[in-house]
Amino acid sequence: MADRFSENPIIKTADIKPSSPDMVVECVLNPGVFSFAGKTWLILRVAERPRQHTDSVSFPVMDKHGRLKIVSFQKDDPALNLSDPRMVKHSGITYLSTLSHLRLVCSDDGVHFYEPENFPTIIFGQSQLETFGIEDCRVAKIDDVYCLTFTQVSEHGVGVGLMRTKDWMNFQHDGMILPPHNKDCAIFEEQINGVYYCLHRPSGIDLGGNFVWIASSPDLLHWGNHTCILHTRPGMWDCARVGAGAAPIKTKAGWLEIYHGADFNHRYCLGAVLLDLDDPSKVIARSEAPLMEPLAPYEQTGFFGNVVFTNGHIVDGDELTVYYGASDEVICGAKFSIQAILDDLLTVAAAKKAIQTA
Repeated sequence: MADRFSENPIIKTADIKPSSPDMVVECVLNPGVFSFAGKTWLILRVAERPRQHTDSVSFPVMDKHGRLKIVSFQKDDPALNLSDPRMVKHSGITYLSTLSHLRLVCSDDGVHFYEPENFPTIIFGQSQLETFGIEDCRVAKIDDVYCLTFTQVSEHGVGVGLMRTKDWMNFQHDGMILPPHNKDCAIFEEQINGVYYCLHRPSGIDLGGNFVWIASSPDLLHWGNHTCILHTRPGMWDCARVGAGAAPIKTKAGWLEIYHGADFNHRYCLGAVLLDLDDPSKVIARSEAPLMEPLAPYEQTGFFGNVVFTNGHIVDGDELTVYYGASDEVICGAKFSIQAILDDLLTVAAAKKAIQTA
């Protein structure tokens, strides 16, 4: 169902300049996507760390005043755990092996991207809730305002932040709108029955799990009426965790959401779910099989392999262009037919209804 760009990967880690000479870009991943000034734009997550030495591991963090500092441990330290390349664990404390910021790039053709002139192309974390970085931005355009939801990471936990802009030059920072542990927040691009809605992913520790929830708000800042709408499914491709992608797409059949799911081997795929137009807390249908799996070599091998992960797309009639991170190391693109996805979901819905009425 996925028609991958022949040019994939369209952005590689080597294409991105580090934010400073003493840093190295380890990953470029998971872009938010939007249209602006006649161009296609990506707001990339760029993960950096200092150059590494053979006998030690070092990583950056920001202090509460927004100043960068480097933390280092000797690799033979018995209190050090490097089993997950994304994390550094030491004496019971978990750090991230890289520090992420957001980077703006644009394209005239949707395939070849470059950093624009006269724009603030690098967005760093600023507050004490962003000392471990900011990640995985999603962009929803509501009227003439671009709403950016992104992951804020610090020693206090992982939560959802909000920024807003009209011109991509000036930003209103609204702070954390969903407290830890929460991420994968995608805002619907119009009000439903006079209120805003978002999808989000709180994480259960002992009870519950990594499920998709929906919430409503009068003002995009204060969220309530939280309802869990999507669970993981035992024995399936999304058995370990699920999370929302970009802003849901309004169709005549319902709100179409492309989401990610992972199994217990950390293999990430993409699926789809259809939500009721008037009450998006109601699930009409959900993909049985993935829309997209990590099958290409650049999706299977990298910083963290076997991953396709999206939080951004462009809709043009029936054509859905999904931009995605692959193996936490490169950016790629693929095209889908919205109607084909809906046909598959409606077939699932009809089969489910037939079973219920049998």
